[in-house]
Amino acid sequence: MFEDSLVESSGRIKTKRGWTTFMSFGLQMLLLGIMILIPLIYTEALPKSQMMTFLVAPPPPPPPPPPPAAAPVKVIKVQTELINNQLRQPTKSPEKVKIVKEEEAPQVASVGVAGGVPGGMQGGSLGGVLGGIVSSSSLPPKVATPQKVRVSSGVAAGNLIQKVQPQYPAIAKTARIQGTVVLEATISKSGSIEGLKAVSGPPMLYQAAIDAVRQWRYKPYMLNGEPVEVGTTVNVVFTLNGG
Repeated sequence: MFEDSLVESSGRIKTKRGWTTFMSFGLQMLLLGIMILIPLIYTEALPKSQMMTFLVAPPPPPPPPPPPAAAPVKVIKVQTELINNQLRQPTKSPEKVKIVKEEEAPQVASVGVAGGVPGGMQGGSLGGVLGGIVSSSSLPPKVATPQKVRVSSGVAAGNLIQKVQPQYPAIAKTARIQGTVVLEATISKSGSIEGLKAVSGPPMLYQAAIDAVRQWRYKPYMLNGEPVEVGTTVNVVFTLNGG
């Protein structure tokens, strides 16, 4: 019986300790919650100066330094001696007066010929006989006339004075061959034909064209007042209708 009472009392003691521990833990949690809620409810108790440092934006950066002041412009007033386009009297005399000495123009010596020339002037005359010799020597040299020039067929045709029509070859007529024969020609200084060669056209008509053009005559081609040889082309047309 004694043992039963001991077991029962020890059980009560353990139950009592459990409730005490639970009540102590609950009380501590309640106090901790109250301590957290009080600053949230009563904000006046918070340190305002420290809180404002977290809420206020940082100050703006300082402005850039002003640009350096511009150098003062010195205005120089030019005093003119003219008033209404008239020279006015100076207000003060200059300290130094510079004398300007004009140089005399060089005299041109008269050029004459010893003994004089018929119709000349005493002492000679500039630009006379000697002047003519000097001026003639200063003329540009005469350009040499070329021995041979090249002209177009149209220009050469304008100087043609005698033209012989070609004889149409019978074999070419039978074969009904026609066309234009182009000849390379050299016209001498006297206007006669010196060199001929066929360049293009029907080969069967070459010789007939050369025989005819060799008899042609031209006016001499003049260049700088002198006759020169001329190189050109001659077109000889062969048509069956023209025979």
